[in-house]
Amino acid sequence: MKKVITYGTYDLLHEGHINLLRRAKALGDYLIVGVTNDSFDRERGKLNVRNNVMERVERVKATGFVDQIVIEDYIGQKIDDIIKYDVDIFAIGSDWEGKFDYLKEYCKVVYLPRTEGISSTMLRSENETVVNIGVVGCGRIAKRLVAETSKVDAARVSALYDIVPTAAEALAKDKSLVCASFEELVERVDAVYIATPHLAHYDQAKYALEHHRHVLCETPMVLREEQAEELYRIAQANNLVLLEANKTAFCPAFNHLITLIKSGLIGDVVGIDASESKLWGEEKLKRELNPNEAGGSLYEMGSYPLLPILRLLGTEYEDVTLYSRLNDNGVDIYTRGIIRYRNAVASFQLGLGVKTEGNLIISGTKGYAYVPSPWWKTDYFELRYEDQNMNKKYFYKWDEPGLRYELQEFVSCIINKRYNSARMRQKESITMARIMQQFAQRKSVFEL
Repeated sequence: MKKVITYGTYDLLHEGHINLLRRAKALGDYLIVGVTNDSFDRERGKLNVRNNVMERVERVKATGFVDQIVIEDYIGQKIDDIIKYDVDIFAIGSDWEGKFDYLKEYCKVVYLPRTEGISSTMLRSENETVVNIGVVGCGRIAKRLVAETSKVDAARVSALYDIVPTAAEALAKDKSLVCASFEELVERVDAVYIATPHLAHYDQAKYALEHHRHVLCETPMVLREEQAEELYRIAQANNLVLLEANKTAFCPAFNHLITLIKSGLIGDVVGIDASESKLWGEEKLKRELNPNEAGGSLYEMGSYPLLPILRLLGTEYEDVTLYSRLNDNGVDIYTRGIIRYRNAVASFQLGLGVKTEGNLIISGTKGYAYVPSPWWKTDYFELRYEDQNMNKKYFYKWDEPGLRYELQEFVSCIINKRYNSARMRQKESITMARIMQQFAQRKSVFEL
């Protein structure tokens, strides 16, 4: 039996794709198709926001030419797949002429003629759906997100606002993007990205949602449980996307880690330990240590270590105990939390002006996962076992500053009318706000 393999994104599956698959199938007896994962295809410098990988797989299957589908996750996989599946012919479109000659060492390489006059790029431009985004709060994180919009299909920054006008003007390539008020910004856009200090999030998100605008809000979204619940109710009632912008939640490597652990590779999870800290000095942490702007280590960074805990152990914990060291202004420069579940326990450490080892350790009944610092920018992790020969290492590419992944999910949800994201669930966001509120009310909080 002669095996043929080909690869593609198959975004907006069209006649050209179908013709290429038909020609590839005709080269042999068995056709394997590699479909690129959502975050892997970067050849054109943008992340797809229209069809996720499972939707694209189903459409490729529906052509009737495919015998087997594999997901392409990493650079170098083509060689691995050719060897693994004992492939005889690698086929690809003629627009890649010469680019895959290196595979001739492993099998025959055939460049197939493409269908003239049609391509995904052409269809994308003809049916362009643009999400106009307004950015409120033009500080350092907003600067990074604005730059990331060039990497995501259909995302366009169309308005900017900051209470300090010069901050918005400095970020704007076109001065016409600068708005005189937050209300003007909301009026001009389809969606709002909120990057203001924590205490402004609730009012701004509520206003935007009540005016039928989608919202991407920096983490922590709010600091009170009832506020989070109210915002999600408003979003749901109006068929709007409300997403908390926790960059780790959308990181491809982090999500793969969670998938592997949930599949049972380290057994039952019985413990999680996560840490994060910044040692910049108070002169660089003015807002982060300001009690009038909800400063402190828990408010500033707590949502990151809480994410793997809530994702793996759930939101129904038994109790939370917090231990904090406060500075002279009453702001926590160090907080350690213990979250007790019925069958597991988790701990986290946070420091602003106190340094901790920023690792993530997930303990299971068969082994454990180790993610080195900075684990919240996951690009590498290990699964470790008693028998070290079973240990496995996983490597990924992290695209700084990592905001394109959350932006991709936000825009994809809007375009595809998905009002909930599995990568940052509403109940997780609400639970994070509940723990922030517990700290504010000093319930089960012990000062060191």
